[in-house]
Amino acid sequence: MFNRMVDERDEMSDQLSRVFAALADPTRRDMVARLTDGDATVGELAAPYAVSVQAVSKHLKVLEDAGLVTRSRDAQRRPVHLEAEVFDLMTKWIERYRQRAEERFQRLDAVLAELDERTETETPMEGTAS
Repeated sequence: MFNRMVDERDEMSDQLSRVFAALADPTRRDMVARLTDGDATVGELAAPYAVSVQAVSKHLKVLEDAGLVTRSRDAQRRPVHLEAEVFDLMTKWIERYRQRAEERFQRLDAVLAELDERTETETPMEGTAS
């Protein structure tokens, strides 16, 4: 059972690595952003860039390997579709670490508040003999 859990974590980690690596490129991030408006063909995705359709196809292959997009056949078109489920995986991973960081900050706030209270109660008032 432990091995299966480790395998599942490794698989998730590998996919996350591919996703984050794919999104490290600004052109691919822009393509993903544009695909949030709807499916598009390679030609439509290539239009705003000063690169060849082949270069855009290579970017799409990286996104496809990461699971961020899929391509299908629609008669003569091959629309590229954004796979939103991958964003759920990313969000869960980010949220787990955000929660841990938030818990650390809350503990730090509590320690600082306690130190602040101690400092206030230990400071002698002016005009009193010590």
